[in-house]
Amino acid sequence: MTQNPPINLRHGWLVLDKPLGLSSAQAVGRVKRLLKVKKIGHAGTLDPLASGILPLAIGEATKTVSYAMDGTKGYRFTVRWGAETETDDAEGAVTRTSDKRPTREEMLAILPEFIGDITQMPPAYSALKVDGKRAYALARAGEEVVLAARTVTVHALALVAIADADHATFEVTCGKGTYVRALARDFGQKLSCLGHVSMLRRTQVGQFFEKDAISLDKLEELVHNPGLFRGLLPVDAVLDDILALDITAAEEQRLRNGQAIGIVGSLPQFSQGHRIVRVKREGRMVALGEVAGTVLKPVRVFNIE
Repeated sequence: MTQNPPINLRHGWLVLDKPLGLSSAQAVGRVKRLLKVKKIGHAGTLDPLASGILPLAIGEATKTVSYAMDGTKGYRFTVRWGAETETDDAEGAVTRTSDKRPTREEMLAILPEFIGDITQMPPAYSALKVDGKRAYALARAGEEVVLAARTVTVHALALVAIADADHATFEVTCGKGTYVRALARDFGQKLSCLGHVSMLRRTQVGQFFEKDAISLDKLEELVHNPGLFRGLLPVDAVLDDILALDITAAEEQRLRNGQAIGIVGSLPQFSQGHRIVRVKREGRMVALGEVAGTVLKPVRVFNIE
């Protein structure tokens, strides 16, 4: 009789479908208790009023969080026309109103202006720092928040539904640092009708999509029925676009001791310049290494048995 491999709950990635009303920190706490793990991080905060995928790095996977956070993001969001708020979402107090409502044609006409590299003013209620303090903390204290405009990249943007005259739903694929709340605010200003986000759901973070996500309720059910749980995604799940190099046991030991190894003939495509590679042995992640010519130096070593 074939036995199932042991379930990995110590090191890897879990893509959580965060529900509304729960902060990212609260979601992390729930998962930490369910899986009984000590070391856990997440790839990008989601506000309590937002739902969707929250990739969680567990154990040694926390060493790869920066790669996930740099990945492409996807969102589905609804704009409520006719009102602008302090926070650019439904949580903040209304600051301005308008009786105008945009037509489908007007909405479609402005979308090309928000695709590509665009200049965006981050919301005052954001996690960006001003003189060492979070902007949202200053804003909540009644202080004036002055943030610098920044260039962000929007890869794709589409109008997907119009529920009624007051609400329109869009989907966006964007780069790191893009604020969906700012998009909604700028849509409203461009259309002279004002607007704010009334619904926000994250649908993608790098290589992770909604199809990969699991709810807290489902996770709890699976944890108590281990025969149905496939375990965590691999530690290097966010490193698929980085080439992999297999090494021997002796080479692994050298890397773990902080020593470089030679790779003559192993990666001829890296004969010029410096490149980062995944270093593996027998399918297990050993390290991230930097290739310089025919030498591989360890950059970050993973302690995975």
